[in-house]
Amino acid sequence: MDLNNFHAQLSALEAELLAELEVGEQNGADSTVTLDQQSVGRLSRMDAMQGQQMALEQKRRRKERLLQVRAAIKRIEDEDYGFCLDCDEPINPKRLEIDPCAQRCVTCEEKQA
Repeated sequence: MDLNNFHAQLSALEAELLAELEVGEQNGADSTVTLDQQSVGRLSRMDAMQGQQMALEQKRRRKERLLQVRAAIKRIEDEDYGFCLDCDEPINPKRLEIDPCAQRCVTCEEKQA
């Protein structure tokens, strides 16, 4: 297993997630919706509120994914990467190619579900 390749993938993913979070902060997509009925109609407010909630959920998911990426990078640095957290067996490299943040083998992941 090529740990350098996985480390490079994870570092690139980390940079991408940080950039996306920064853009979201700059755009203020998750700012509070004004509920002034005089300035906008009801449907416009509903659309704005839905857009706000979607932006907040995207931000939450990006932060969660960023934590997963950083944990995977730490596992590489600690030489624990590629081993299942539950059974300590090696995780199939093809699984790691699909999701480099995978923490469990397929068998243990199915038990979690």
